[in-house]
Amino acid sequence: MRTAIYGAGSLGTILGAYINKAGVPVELINRNKAHVEALNTTGAKVVGTVEFEQKVKAYTPDQMSGEYDIIFLMTKQQNNKEVVQMLRGYLAADGVLVTFQNGLPEMQIADILGEERVLGCTVAWGATMLSPGVCELTSEPDALSFSLGSISSKRSGHFDKVKELLEHMGTVDVEENFIGTRWSKLLINASFSGMSAVLGCTFGEAAAPKESRRVVQALIKECIDVCAKGGIRIEPVQGKDIVKLLDYKGSLKKAISFFIIPIAIRKHAKLKASMLQDLEKGKLTEVDAINGAVSEYGRKIGFPTPANDKVVEIIHKIEKGELQPSFDNLKYFV
Repeated sequence: MRTAIYGAGSLGTILGAYINKAGVPVELINRNKAHVEALNTTGAKVVGTVEFEQKVKAYTPDQMSGEYDIIFLMTKQQNNKEVVQMLRGYLAADGVLVTFQNGLPEMQIADILGEERVLGCTVAWGATMLSPGVCELTSEPDALSFSLGSISSKRSGHFDKVKELLEHMGTVDVEENFIGTRWSKLLINASFSGMSAVLGCTFGEAAAPKESRRVVQALIKECIDVCAKGGIRIEPVQGKDIVKLLDYKGSLKKAISFFIIPIAIRKHAKLKASMLQDLEKGKLTEVDAINGAVSEYGRKIGFPTPANDKVVEIIHKIEKGELQPSFDNLKYFV
């Protein structure tokens, strides 16, 4: 079995370090030449809630050769069509592509590769790249989990191998209702990642003040409501039923939900959204595939999503230099 992590940034580097540490070779692919050089020279250095160093093999995309049985896709979605078309040439005849991307990317990838060759995976942990070869794990060790599933009724023959690889880092939940799992992760990203990028802060800092927490709560509520309207059952996250915990209809349950939000995110309080990291580097974000995906689905089923619409609007203005990530942006949600 030959395996690669394509788009090995902070998440991919840490996952690759764990897998290699278990004695299973996996190649890390990244366009950042300085990062690739550091990985090959000094290895992957994991810091934060867990600390270790691990030798790895890393390449730039132009150095790829041969075929892979499994490719973990961890790039942004902006150029997904072109990237997947390119990777198809490096997949073995029975090879599988496992997307870790945010939003709802599986259908677009399946249009290129076919449903049986696509698996989806969501992660319940976060990371930040500090410098070439050095990545910080920002979630607690007991929160390192994956949800793995397929949009095809017939699973790939490599499904069990993919699960085994991921288990070198954390627990793996096999999801039968994978679209519901995707929406669980999308709910978290739309609310906490969206506000992390808008405000320029960590998840915990977005959830702590009452004014910003109200917006987080509104974003969560919109995700729950559009799924209810569309007949989608949101799956639990790490054993916690987020709909039961955070949904509300009356004022009392709304107050309880509001109180729970900082507690629910405490294990990931130090996490800084990848969208914010992109903004800090002057890059475009995936907001259209995150909050924009909620808004798009809302339009499709005829359900308004004003809070998610506003997050998309603000982040695009930040990308253009018209605004900066700041708590001052809360005024636009009034």
